[in-house]
Order: sequence, then structure tokens, then C-alpha cells
Amino acid sequence: MTLDAAHPPIVLVDDEPSLLLTSKALLRTNGLDHVVTLEDSRQLLPFLQQHDAAVIILDLMMPHLSGMQLLPEIKRHFPHIPVIIMTAAQELDTAIECMRQGALDYLVKPVEESHFIANIKRALDMNAMKRHIQHLKNSLLAGQPRQEKAFAALVTRSPKMRAIFQYAEAIAASREPVIITGETGTGKDLLAQAIHDLSGRKGKLVAVNIAGLDDHLLSDTLFGHKRGAFSGAETAREGMIAQADGGTLFLDEIGDLSPTSQVKLLRLLQEGSYFPLGSDNPRHSNARVLCATNRDLDQIMRAGLFRQDFYYRLSTHRVHMPPLRERYEDIPLLLARFIEESAQAMGKPVPVPPPELTHRLSSYPFPGNIRELKAMVADAVAQSSAPILATSRFDQVVAAPSTDWSPEQTLPHDMMTDLASLSPLPTLQAWSDRLIQEALRRSGGNQRMAATLLGISRHTIMRWEQAQRGRSGSA
Repeated sequence: MTLDAAHPPIVLVDDEPSLLLTSKALLRTNGLDHVVTLEDSRQLLPFLQQHDAAVIILDLMMPHLSGMQLLPEIKRHFPHIPVIIMTAAQELDTAIECMRQGALDYLVKPVEESHFIANIKRALDMNAMKRHIQHLKNSLLAGQPRQEKAFAALVTRSPKMRAIFQYAEAIAASREPVIITGETGTGKDLLAQAIHDLSGRKGKLVAVNIAGLDDHLLSDTLFGHKRGAFSGAETAREGMIAQADGGTLFLDEIGDLSPTSQVKLLRLLQEGSYFPLGSDNPRHSNARVLCATNRDLDQIMRAGLFRQDFYYRLSTHRVHMPPLRERYEDIPLLLARFIEESAQAMGKPVPVPPPELTHRLSSYPFPGNIRELKAMVADAVAQSSAPILATSRFDQVVAAPSTDWSPEQTLPHDMMTDLASLSPLPTLQAWSDRLIQEALRRSGGNQRMAATLLGISRHTIMRWEQAQRGRSGSA
């Protein structure tokens, strides 16, 4: 068996081949098919030195090395792996000693099947949570994503977005659902793809847009059907869940899901099983579920249109994508990327945007977010026949700045309130310093871009920076 380091196996250790065979079959029937069996207890420690394990089910009475001998060695060298002891000996003292040595549970043979599966799933959940916490800790300590390439499609220099990348990388290997919220056009699908790419899952990402699908069509799309399940079902159909097996199922627009369909998906999330239409036999899935919505799920839930149990099951990991108006510093990067992509797609030379364009776009709220900016740029490139990017499309959408300046028109109301409460007022020099510092931050240190944002010349920015160096030198 080829072992996946990102998803370690369940390890069964017992000297009874028949018990190993039936236990492995039972696990596979319940959707737990990543299993390693060892008949010789002496093989366990060498195996763990080479491979990780999600959980170990250890027989107590075995030749060569007993479970009682192995347990302290496992906990000493591999303390993160949960161990379940399984034995025919029903002795209270032995059970107490095993728990004292670090066993998660103590099962007496013959074990009732549902109890056996429930204990293993509990151990898997504990292990997954520990791994998730460790991934999150490592990512936060690193201060940036370790695998930058996974986020290449999400162009940004925004601190908010960088924090999202860190969190997404930390939760990528988790088995739990992820819900991605945010307005239309913020890149929720791109983040879902990045999480899948980082997850280490061998299967593919299968995306389903729920919007516009009624209960029957959605059930057929997701769960598939048997031949003869309904009128017109002349052949069996494999649903999207089956196609996502071993990979990721991405459910877009989850906020549009009807209460009836929510119940069906809740079973999939809780038990990892579902029923194809026309079938009485459940099928198991180990697909990881990602969801996205531009709707306020809290509000929908309070209105009684979204089940609480479904909502909380989805929200194990939650990510909110900020709108473009909260990351204006990304406009120059996005503008350059979209101009180049559009020009290449149209077979045209790459036009140069006029210097004032970035400043003008920074005053526009972008209700359609990045998708809207991309469409605007594509239309502008199509209209461009000169080396300079045509701006007629932007002129239609972005209102031209007023020439009659007044503080009330330019500054937000809350800033005017803050100014009124300041005593004493900051000096003009201090206020100018703050404005230039913020412009340089938004432009990533680009002097020309910062000057455009403030409506001043680049030489003014240069003189300001020289003055700042002079002040720090004299200090």
C-alpha cells in the first residue's frame, strides 16, 4: 500500500488474521478505507518510525511483544497518536493500567460494531484536531504562508488577505468542512481551489453551483441515481459526491439551499454517507466539503430558512473574503495583471494605463469587486488601439472627481467627527506625514503611485522621504 503522509492510516495490530480481515472490512464498509494491518507486534515500532498513524488499535495479548509492552513505547516516542486497546480479557485492573499508560479507550472482545466504529471515529477526530492546531500554530509563527504558489491566482499585497492565506494553509489538511463567505466577485472559488491544492488529497475538486437547482435536480446532481429510479432514468448515474471521492466537493451558493436539501447534506457531513436516488443502500464518501456563499447565513438562520444544526456543522472552519473596497492597495496589482491577461487573450500589445487611473479607481466602491474590475479592464483593452489604455469604460462607471473641494465632500463623516473632537488640532506637518505614510503603505512603497493617490507630484514624495531620513539622522 502507498501511504499518504498528509492522511495517515488507521493501524490494526493483532495476531489473529481473521480478526484483522473482518475489522478491516468493517472499517471499509463505514467509509474508513485507509487501513494498515500488522499480524506481528514486532513490526509496529519500525512501521511508526517510517510512517505516521491516525489511530492504533492494539491487541493486548500477543506473542513476542504484548500490547501492554508496546503501549508505553508508543506514548513515549509517538505521543500524538491515539491508541485504543482491544482485548478478550475483561479485567478492571488491566483496563485502569492501560488508561494510566495513555490509552484513549479499552474495548473488550467481541466489540459491538457500532461501538467499535464510533470509538475509532472519535479517535480520528481527536487526532485531526491536534494536527489542525499544530498546523495553525506553525503557520502563525511563520508569519506568512509556507506554500506561496498555492495562492498565485489571488493577487494581493493586502495584510487582510495575507492573514487569510495563513489560516487557509493551516486548515487545508483538516477533514472538517470550510465555509467561505464574501460578496460576489471576491475570489471565493479561487480560495477553495487553493485549500484543495494544499490539502494533499489525491482526488479532484468537484464544484457544484447550487443556485437555481430544485431539490430533485440537486439530489440527482449530488447523489446520482440507480437505473429506473424515476421516469426517464434508463441508466444509472454517478453523482458529484462519488466523483469527488478522495478529493474535495465544493458547494457554491450554499445559502440558496432549501431546508429539504439541507437535511440530506447534513447526513453526508455527520456520517459520511448518502443514498443515491432509488437506492436503499447507503454509499460512503470521504470527500472533504467546502462551501461558499455571498449571503448572510446568520440572518437566514434567524429567519428560519437555514437549519441551525446544518449551519454549525458547516462552520467548523470559516473564512471571510474582504471586498475590494477594503483592499484598495491591491488595485494597481490587479490592474496590471488583468491588462496583461486581456491583451494576451486578444493578441494585442499590452497598453499602459494612464497614471491617474489608479487614483480614480481607488475612489470607486466596486460593488462587483474583482470580477467587475476584470470586466472593465477587458473592455478597455478591447477598445484600446494606442499604447495608452483607453479609459472610456472607466469614465462611464467611475464618477470624475469634483474640482470644488471641501472637507465635508472628501473626508468621511466619522473622520470629521474625530477632527471636531481633537484638542489641540494636529499640525499640518503631522497630518501631511500621516497621509503620505498611508499612501506609501497602500501603494507598497511606490512613490509614483502614492503621489497619484494624493494628487501631488512624485518629487513632493521624494522630498518628504529625504526630510524623514534627515530627521531620523539628526535624532
